[in-house]
Amino acid sequence: MPEQVTLDLLRAWGLPDAGGSKKSRGQVVVVGGSPRSPGAVLLSSEAALRVGAGRVGIAAPAAIAPHLGPAMPEAGVYDLPAGSGPLDDALRSALESADAVLLGPGFDDPDATRAALRSVADAEIGRLVLDAFALGILPAFERDLLPADLLLNANEEEAELLLERDLNEDRAADVAEIARRYAAVVHCFGTVAHPDGRVWQAEPGGSGLGTAGSGDVLSGAITGFAALGMDAERAAVWGGWTHARAGDRLTDRVGVGFLARDLLPELTAVVHES
Repeated sequence: MPEQVTLDLLRAWGLPDAGGSKKSRGQVVVVGGSPRSPGAVLLSSEAALRVGAGRVGIAAPAAIAPHLGPAMPEAGVYDLPAGSGPLDDALRSALESADAVLLGPGFDDPDATRAALRSVADAEIGRLVLDAFALGILPAFERDLLPADLLLNANEEEAELLLERDLNEDRAADVAEIARRYAAVVHCFGTVAHPDGRVWQAEPGGSGLGTAGSGDVLSGAITGFAALGMDAERAAVWGGWTHARAGDRLTDRVGVGFLARDLLPELTAVVHES
């Protein structure tokens, strides 16, 4: 049976001590973006900062990278190599010094996503979070090339791609199967599973979260908590909880129709109220 996620459970777990500087709060690098979806990496990056991470970098295709710095002055910006090209020294250093790397938001081409994942996996990354198109290519990607500390943030369609079948009625069992198959902590619609068989279940939030970019905010929140040094499963639970409660706060205040970027300041409020 899944363990139910409650505010009491989260308070018992607690949050890591934020420390006195941005360096002590963890560094995130978000890898993704495309000319069609340049905003996804911005949503994920800001979400990571909003839940407490200290620094964030964005690695994006050269066609959009110059435009991201003015849109998010808090982020360092790096050019992602085209195709399977090698990482430059600056990006490799950022990836290898990051406490958590998120790959996937904004990618819209399987081949480009696969090439980016191969390039990034070649760096010595300690903790990797995969989202969006990165999940679609994972069944055919060599698991041994990825870090042992792997988190997957999947929606229901992506969960079916990972399982290579339709979901059953027992969501907890399906998510646990994904966790075992990919040796990863998995978050899917409020359910979090560890490959050792432990499962947690939280309320996933209301229908207002079904808006463009909401998943990018969620993946950024999970990655931000992961960069703070939490165990992967706790980062996934905290990220899912915070995203859902942020949506609940907005629904109560303004109703359905808010934008994904409206969630961002709510993340901080939820963390400080929890």
